Amino acid sequence: MQYVSTTGRAPATDLRTAVMQGLAPDGGLYLPSSIDAMPPDALDTIATSSPATAALLVCRRLTGGDLDDDALRDIVERAIDFPFPLVRLDDRTSVLELFHGPTLAFKDVGARFMAHLLDHLRPIRDPLTVLVATSGDTGGAVAHAFLGMPDTRVVILFPARGVSDRQARQFTTLGANAIAVAVNGSFDDCQRLVKRAFADVRLRHEVALTSANSVNIGRLLPQVVYYFLAWARHPGLRPPVFSTPCGNFGNLTAGLIAKRMGLPVHRFIAATNVNRIVPDFLETGVFTPRPSRRTISNAMDVGDPSNFARIMALYDGDADALRRDVGGSAHTDDETRACITDTFARSGYVLDPHTAVAYLALRHARAADRDARGIVLATAHPAKFAETVERAIGQAVPVPARLAERLAADPVVTSIEPRTDELNRILRS
Repeated sequence: MQYVSTTGRAPATDLRTAVMQGLAPDGGLYLPSSIDAMPPDALDTIATSSPATAALLVCRRLTGGDLDDDALRDIVERAIDFPFPLVRLDDRTSVLELFHGPTLAFKDVGARFMAHLLDHLRPIRDPLTVLVATSGDTGGAVAHAFLGMPDTRVVILFPARGVSDRQARQFTTLGANAIAVAVNGSFDDCQRLVKRAFADVRLRHEVALTSANSVNIGRLLPQVVYYFLAWARHPGLRPPVFSTPCGNFGNLTAGLIAKRMGLPVHRFIAATNVNRIVPDFLETGVFTPRPSRRTISNAMDVGDPSNFARIMALYDGDADALRRDVGGSAHTDDETRACITDTFARSGYVLDPHTAVAYLALRHARAADRDARGIVLATAHPAKFAETVERAIGQAVPVPARLAERLAADPVVTSIEPRTDELNRILRS
């Protein structure tokens, strides 16, 4: 398999180079050069397989022989070793719980796969720095996935006032090879610093860098898997609508790749909070990045989503073709709180704010298609957002033991202004 840049100005490359570089030399994002539909018998196998077996089938096609079966099987079995239950809320709505991994967030899927993949692909054990920006759960998932890996450190940039305390504790209290850096700015500032670091030729001659954000193809590809798992367990004959909480849009990109691979899907909904850059694009055809606004669904507070470049590349820049597959839906904090309250009152099910936005988007979509059966991607455990959720439902949310352990530990954080020289000083140290 060859991987090509979304800008088209860099040469195609193999999996190892794409994963190690993170971003293409021309600043673009890597995608597989071809995405072919799986044969019907492969879909039949996935429908009756374990998550690890399904992941092996999907990832084998996406990596195109760059890994032998034994290596790929080992990576998959070590990375995807937790359940993905599909919970029915009513006869038309199911929730795919993606938060049963070590850090209680869907980011565990991609982060753990990438860590084991990178470990396998590194022929020389030179020191490596994994640089990542987080608006919420990515930091904890990546830090945990790479924790203790020899000759590897993880530098995590996060907005100083844009991540919940419980999310931050999952990467600021680990120590060891995880370095937490609070940026006095927004997630967009953090993301900008990461991109500048990768574009700095002098820095990259001095420091071996790779990225663990969803801009890295190694973190994005395994996310394709859980769309197939959700479809396999979905009741009824009609292909489902997927409602996906969106921030940097890697999660939706994975779903669109799954569709290209033959996943039966009726439609996708790009669910956002008031940072509605992509829903606005779907309405107007104009992509206008703007400063992000803080919300209670903070992992979605992104004003310039990187993976939109991949989405447009998948559709050859054709907005009308994209609209046929994807609808947009944006919702306020007040709507999100009310949804958490209402859902708990009706069903006893507890939504985190991000999943609540996706549930709202699905309900909104049913105004146009009342018979649509939908799957909401639940991206984080509600205990990670206790202050918001407990106020909405009027009672405490039990704290899982793995989160309680982090809450009892002391954080260690380095603070910087959103300036390249300050980050580079840390990377060179």
